Amino acid sequence: MSPGSGASTSRDGGSFDTFFEGWLVRHEHYLEELLTTQQQCREYQGDDVKDLITRVLSHYQQYFEEKSRVAQRNVFLVFAPTCLSSLECASLWITGFKPGFALRLVFSSVQDLSQEQSERIERLMEETKVEERVLNDELARVQESVAAPPLLEMARKQARRMNVEGGREEALLTLRKALEEVVAGADLLRMTTTMKVVEILKPEQNVRYLTAATQLFLNLRNLGLQKDASTKG
Repeated sequence: MSPGSGASTSRDGGSFDTFFEGWLVRHEHYLEELLTTQQQCREYQGDDVKDLITRVLSHYQQYFEEKSRVAQRNVFLVFAPTCLSSLECASLWITGFKPGFALRLVFSSVQDLSQEQSERIERLMEETKVEERVLNDELARVQESVAAPPLLEMARKQARRMNVEGGREEALLTLRKALEEVVAGADLLRMTTTMKVVEILKPEQNVRYLTAATQLFLNLRNLGLQKDASTKG
């Protein structure tokens, strides 16, 4: 590994941490706007609601784009992000939320689904399960093909800038490239699944769904930070 790789890893991680801090502030603002819209939905014009939905989806897209840039420079950082709590890291599925979970959230947050909408969501859940299994299998093959140690262990070591002996560098590069492809596939599934849900739901239903998703993200983060603080204390 090149002498500057440790410094590069530090810069990449620090850059994402800085982005994430700003992204979280915007996330909280979007939650406030979603809650207000949900409570006063009848007072908002259809175009206003659609504009809010578009902006929230763009907000999430920004996160995936930034994470993708970090993964291309050092994919191990997104498997063990230093900006997340231990609880958040434990809940990750291939560096992000599990698409199937996002689909289950539809049923708990949107109570007025039509029969047609419910059937479309259920079909999407089945399709998504298949895609998730494919990615799980691919991730397992990647680790087995290079006789890799448990992925989280390696991610933590790389995120802490541990040096790799020359004899393992080629295997590490192969692993990184393969992991980048799996992460890209998982992120694509996350975004396409979300967009399909948005297409199925009506605007006012999307507001409720996105409110629940945004709120859940912040609740998990706050709980994770509290647990980490209590453990250190």
